[in-house]
Amino acid sequence: MDSKKESQKLQSEFKECQKLLTAIGDETRQYLMSVMIMEKCGGSRVVDIAKKTHLSRPAVSHHMQILKDAGFVTSRKEGTMIYYSINADRDGLKKVRNLIDHIDRLLSEECYYEEPF
Repeated sequence: MDSKKESQKLQSEFKECQKLLTAIGDETRQYLMSVMIMEKCGGSRVVDIAKKTHLSRPAVSHHMQILKDAGFVTSRKEGTMIYYSINADRDGLKKVRNLIDHIDRLLSEECYYEEPF
């Protein structure tokens, strides 16, 4: 294995996942994601999410925008209402899964699991 090449590939994968990893690293956004995952496919308005989560509308809007920028949620506008829903293509999650698989493979190939001397 070419360790320099693997290191560069790993760094590139981390960079590609950075927005999503940062977005899902926040406890409030984790809570909002769990609420959104359990929601109907049609999406939810900020006001409805705020009622379910006991967060303020501005707080929900702020966190939903971060999740949207990271690609975890999408939005659609109907008149003056905006509905947020989980991004169906889940491309960002696939990238994170590939990153974790890559890390796992590298760790299993290296000497990390050897007994200490």
